[in-house]
Amino acid sequence: MQLTGDDAALEARLIVATQALVGDCHAARFGVAVSGGPDSMALLYLAARAFPGRVAAVTVDHGLRAESADEAAMVARWCAGQGIVHATLAPDAPVTGNVQAWARAMRYRLIEQWRVRQGLDWIMTAHHADDQLETLLMRLNRGSGVGGLAGVRARSGRVIRPLLGERKAVLQALADAQGLPHAQDPSNIDPRFDRASLRRALVDAPWLDAEAASRSAAALAEAEAAIAWSVAQLAEAHVQAEGDGWRLERADLPREYLRRLVLHMLILAGAPSPRGDSLDHAMAQAAAGRQGSLGDWLLRGGESWTLYPAPARR
Repeated sequence: MQLTGDDAALEARLIVATQALVGDCHAARFGVAVSGGPDSMALLYLAARAFPGRVAAVTVDHGLRAESADEAAMVARWCAGQGIVHATLAPDAPVTGNVQAWARAMRYRLIEQWRVRQGLDWIMTAHHADDQLETLLMRLNRGSGVGGLAGVRARSGRVIRPLLGERKAVLQALADAQGLPHAQDPSNIDPRFDRASLRRALVDAPWLDAEAASRSAAALAEAEAAIAWSVAQLAEAHVQAEGDGWRLERADLPREYLRRLVLHMLILAGAPSPRGDSLDHAMAQAAAGRQGSLGDWLLRGGESWTLYPAPARR
């Protein structure tokens, strides 16, 4: 079926966004992560048109819903009819901890292993502007800093998300217009999940501009990358090993730099990431020239800050 003017423009935007993320994509091979929902089916359809002969598809069936096997089979049938290589992957470990976090970690691990086996260059996922707005609001509600408010990254390792500037309604309209088979995941409207509850609330807030939020997230991602670059330079110049610990030779830096440099020292020390407000409390003590606790490590302030092992408890 021929694309309408709007859908042809959407395909053109996908190509431009992909080129912006990976550079020259004329020979690149792409894997598309397809759940069977309208968003990922629309992405697969567009990618197959935009990069003919260089697209494969993968579906991870987590086995968490009775319908998931049928949905994976639906994707496989459509791909077979289009001449697109498709694989269905299943978890190789049981559910542990938070179900959604487990499913996400399992999905990305399995897909990356599949990408390597298939010799693909990139994995595309169908995250869009509405997803980005939800992520921003959830993280804003949790008090996130610049890194968290950068939202879903357009590129992370070998995963790219070229639809972050597009609205979900546009992708749904494409799926409907082209008769793409798709299924709606009931967990997307299950109020037990934070994202689903937020999504429901956003229906009554049409004044929120998802595309503008996506642009803000992209700007924050660039700011985060710039800060990370600066911190790497500062760490190389001013963080030194000292005995069993580490010394930050400059304490006259903006607080955000100090926070990240202390975290850098903790990583060098092999210490776990601080929980709750413990880092803020320790930094407040150090800023006052005193000593704060960070688990099995102590942070001492002064003209320079030192991180060293806490004495063994008796």
